[in-house]
Amino acid sequence: MNQLKLRQQLQAFLLEDIGEKDMTSQTIFSPNHQGEGLFIAKESGVIAGLTIIEETYRLLDSKVKIQDQVRDGDLVEKGDVLAKVSGPVTSILTGERVILNLLQRMSGIATLTKKSITALNDSSIDICDTRKTTPGLRMFEKYAVTVGGGKNHRFGLYDAVMIKDNHIAFCGSITDAVKRVKEQLGHMVKVEVETETKEDVLEAVKAGVDVIMFDNCTPQQVKEFAPYVPEHIVTEASGGITLESLPTYAHTGVDVISLGYLTHSVSALDISLVVNL
Repeated sequence: MNQLKLRQQLQAFLLEDIGEKDMTSQTIFSPNHQGEGLFIAKESGVIAGLTIIEETYRLLDSKVKIQDQVRDGDLVEKGDVLAKVSGPVTSILTGERVILNLLQRMSGIATLTKKSITALNDSSIDICDTRKTTPGLRMFEKYAVTVGGGKNHRFGLYDAVMIKDNHIAFCGSITDAVKRVKEQLGHMVKVEVETETKEDVLEAVKAGVDVIMFDNCTPQQVKEFAPYVPEHIVTEASGGITLESLPTYAHTGVDVISLGYLTHSVSALDISLVVNL
């Protein structure tokens, strides 16, 4: 994750949560009251986002000391200590919720990504995310996907061309849409096109695209369409694929499967901060 952007976003999250002050902690404890806390996993999973702990407390209070006990990408079990924090109790408690909200969500995404790769059980196919992320959290969520062993699709509308069904409908055809893009953009920009039929696939190949998506296609359709695509063009399956149906896409000849559920339907991994007396 970009450290400058990370700190900027964490600062905004802290301002949202703290407001003028942490009314509870600051009225109970003096600034000199010291303590130690343990971030503990309450269920098994893949950890992602440990740098959130360090960067949050760096923004709040440099006197808080952090000792990581695991690393991002580690598989932990229920009861494992993820990190120890020590220092002013007020600062430890003030940063707790922002840290846990992010750490739990990111670890949930990493865990689900790992589970998806295991369920597919086909190393020839890459699992990747989509743009179906939580507004404001895209950097965090996409990072978590990579920690779980997945890869990132485009980050936004700005880093690749993806001609979707609505673009094609408004433009009139795949051919015309690709032609307009190539007339205006340079050779460094990759072009992906969504396809739904054999005719769409053949038209996209002829248009000279870089990536062809088989959109909302069954495993049988993917097997049927894949042989029509030359090896230099990347193929991707996406749309309507669930963790349960994912294994049926193994060995279909597709290069990439993009899964929206990795980020839009994930359950947070249960993590808590416990006082270490």
